[in-house]
Amino acid sequence: MSRLILASASPRRQQLLAQIGVRCQMYPVDLDETPLAHETPAALATRLALAKASEAQRRLHTTEVVLGADTVVAIDGEALGKPAQQAEAIAMLTRLSGREHQVFSAVAVRYEKHEAVCLVTTQVHFKSLTLQEITDYWASGEPIDKAGAYAIQGLGALFVKSLTGSYSAVVGLPLFETGQLLNSFGIPVGKGYASQ
Repeated sequence: MSRLILASASPRRQQLLAQIGVRCQMYPVDLDETPLAHETPAALATRLALAKASEAQRRLHTTEVVLGADTVVAIDGEALGKPAQQAEAIAMLTRLSGREHQVFSAVAVRYEKHEAVCLVTTQVHFKSLTLQEITDYWASGEPIDKAGAYAIQGLGALFVKSLTGSYSAVVGLPLFETGQLLNSFGIPVGKGYASQ
């Protein structure tokens, strides 16, 4: 067991894995990410991470290790999702403005009939945003298809006053916990594979 299947189309997750020396083959899995009735944001992230790993494993009929991940931005107990239109992004960023919100990042690993999952919660505190800042940010193109309408690894970093938890989890993959999971499934981390 040395190869990893990443059940995602996210270049950010691929880059984060490369950062800890893990090579992967990307296999995007599109699922309905609508929350279930009364489902908490934490439960949603966990369910989707497991579902992505399971679905990739099923479709590929693979005996390789498969990793699925999901990141949910939430405020007031509500998952914000990904904006498709400017009005949605403005509404989300207006809610986040000047407040603290949570980012739930789940990672699931499957190998044959074995699976493990972990969930990391990070507190993110935004500065107060003006409507002009929000509309300018939308015009940059960055908020489109980003959970919570922002990318902390991009221009969205300018909105973040403070963070308690895992920065990489907000980007899309909590590296410490991911490394622990992959090690437990026989995938070496930190071995310099990223440069090969």
